[in-house]
Amino acid sequence: MKKPLFLLTLLALVATLSSFLRPAEGGYQVGDKAADFKLKNVDGKLVSLADNKAAKGYIVVFTCNTCPYAQAYEDRIIALNKKYAAQGYPVVAINPNDPQIAPGDSYADMQKRARSKQYAFPYLLDESQDVARTYGATRTPHVYVLQRAGSEFKVAYIGAIDNNTEDANAATAKYVEQALTEIMAGKPATTSATKAVGCGIKWKKKA
Repeated sequence: MKKPLFLLTLLALVATLSSFLRPAEGGYQVGDKAADFKLKNVDGKLVSLADNKAAKGYIVVFTCNTCPYAQAYEDRIIALNKKYAAQGYPVVAINPNDPQIAPGDSYADMQKRARSKQYAFPYLLDESQDVARTYGATRTPHVYVLQRAGSEFKVAYIGAIDNNTEDANAATAKYVEQALTEIMAGKPATTSATKAVGCGIKWKKKA
C-alpha cells in the first residue's frame, strides 16, 4: 500500500532532522577508492567485495526493513539486481540500523525479509556501523555505485535511485540506471551525485 504524500513529506522532515545527530564525517566522494569490508549475510556467511572476482562493480545500497522509503524502493532494488547482476554489477544491500532503536531491523528480521522477498543478492548486517560511517551513508536507502579499477573499486555514483519515491513508473530521472549505462559505455556518470532521500540511519547511542 502506497504511503500518502503528506506522510512521506513528514517522514522526510524527520529523517532530515535525525541526520543532524550523526557525527560529522566526510565519507566517500565520487572517484574515491572504496575500502573492502567483510559483513555477515542473512545466510550466516561473511561477504566482501573481493569475493566476486567477476564483478565489474557493485550497486551498494544502505537500506533496511522498517523505513517506508526503503520499503517503497525495495522492488526497485530487486529489479536493479535482476537487470545489472548479469552485466557485472550486482546489488549488495547493507542494513546499518541499530536494532535497539529499530527492532524490526534485527538480524532475525533481516533473514525473514530476505526470505519473504526472495532476495537474490546479499543482505548484510553492518552491526558496528563502521561501513556506513566509512561510506558516509546517512539515509535508507542510500546508493553507492562502485566500478572496478584493477583489484580495487572506485565510487562512480552516490545518491538516490530515482526521483520519485512513490511511483517507480512516474520517475523521470533514473539516476542509478543512467549512471550504469554511462559507466558500462566507458564514460563517467553525467549525474554522479544526487541527494539521497530516505529515513535517517538509526545510529547507536554513545556510551
